[in-house]
Amino acid sequence: MNRYEMIYIIDTGLEEAARKELIEKVSGLITANGGEIEKVDETWGKRRLAYAIDYKTEGWYVIVTFQAPAELPRELERNLQINEDVLRYLVVKLVEKRSAVKPRPVRPAAPVDEAPAAEEAPAAEEAAADTDAE
Repeated sequence: MNRYEMIYIIDTGLEEAARKELIEKVSGLITANGGEIEKVDETWGKRRLAYAIDYKTEGWYVIVTFQAPAELPRELERNLQINEDVLRYLVVKLVEKRSAVKPRPVRPAAPVDEAPAAEEAPAAEEAAADTDAE
């Protein structure tokens, strides 16, 4: 079974009882067709739409995360398209991100020694003194 996320926008002209009934109907449709609902999120609630849809400027947003067979999204879209109270909908498949690249090994930090830098300075001075003497 695949993981999916669906968002749909319900008309705000719908009363609260009818809206709850529509949300239960969509959730029931998922479970009736072999899906398992993980989460139904209505926290977005009533929001202003980016553009008017059928002369409506506000909608009630509902997000559903679920697991289902591959045939279920098409059936969901068919049912949501028929329903006049649903303004827009979108069903997307959630894909787990897998990386084929191995992480780099952690290299231990090299200790910082002040002595090598101090030894190089007298050697450089001697070289400069040798060139001056010639």
